[in-house]
Formats: sequence, C-alpha cells, structure tokens
Amino acid sequence: MLTETECERISGVIRDVESRTAGEIVVVVAGQASGYRSVALLYAFLGALATPWPLIWITNLSVSRIAMVQLAVALALTFIFVWPELRLALVPNFVKRARGREAAAREFTARGLARTRGRTGVLLFVSAAERYAEVVADEGIAARVDERAWRDIITELVESIQGGRAADGIAAAVQRIGQILAEHVAPQVGNPDELSNKVILI
Repeated sequence: MLTETECERISGVIRDVESRTAGEIVVVVAGQASGYRSVALLYAFLGALATPWPLIWITNLSVSRIAMVQLAVALALTFIFVWPELRLALVPNFVKRARGREAAAREFTARGLARTRGRTGVLLFVSAAERYAEVVADEGIAARVDERAWRDIITELVESIQGGRAADGIAAAVQRIGQILAEHVAPQVGNPDELSNKVILI
C-alpha cells in the first residue's frame, strides 16, 4: 500500500504534528487484518454437509461411497479456499470489520500506546485488504474528544484509500489527529518523543 518514500513522508508529518502537542501518534498499516482460516474451514464444512443430500435423492450410491464423496468435497473446498483473494471475497463485511477492530486493539497494546505518561497515545490503524481504518485513542484523549471527530477522519481516509491515494489520505488523517491533540493536550517542557514516528508495516 505504501512505498518507502511515502512512509518517510508520513513519518515527517507525525514528527511535525507531535511538536505541537504532548500526544503521541502511531501509524500501523497492515496488509490484511486476519487470515480468515476459520472462514475457509466453515465454508468447506458447510459444503461437505450439503453434499450427501442430492446424492441420496438422485443416486443409488452406498453410504460408504457417499461418505468418500463427502470427504473429497471437503478436501477440495479446503484447497480452493487456500487462495487468499477468494477467501477474502467470501468473508462478510461485518466479519472483516470485526477482525479489523480486533487487530487495531492488539496493535494499540503491542505498540505501547497505553504506556505514555499522560495516556495520550493515538493509534491510526489501516488494513489494506479490508479497506478498513480505525482511530484508537487512549483514555487521556478519548475522554476529551467526541467519537464523531474520529469517524469523520476515518470516512475521509477510507475514501482516499479507495481512490488509490492511500499515502495522501494517511498523511491528511495524521494532520487532523494532530490538530485535535493540539487542542486538548498542550506540549510539555522539552516535549519528549515517547514513541517511534516510523510507519509500521505488518
């Protein structure tokens, strides 16, 4: 989704906006929020369950032969759903959103955003495959900012990603987040940079 040059540009934007606030911004860009392996197994299982009924109705196959066909269908569907693009296309949108939220929550914890001194960390999480984005703010910021402000940022970011302007969209989102942080959290003396400004690609 991002080139090395684009990542460096976004890192520069993060450094710039953090100079005007005590808040900390971390950007994580994931290729895909989940492997959805359980979804592939579910489709294979449902296909195998449905297989015997037409065979029972329209053939004279024995129970053992039907069981063999059922097993073959299960294996074939499992191999078919190994193809990531097909598997992703079959995943319902609500499942993609749920996995995106789970991945964002994991990254928030893993990147140390809950350990800043003023609890002023903000994660911008983007998942390319799902076209999903989310802002996760620590309690020192979440208590002061209306949730609608984050939703507006995400709406514009997703539109940029869908339009093929991911880097521009992420940079603009970081600037908007920085403006919100500057309004609510003034820079401290020395304004230490507690978290890395590097864009994290996973």
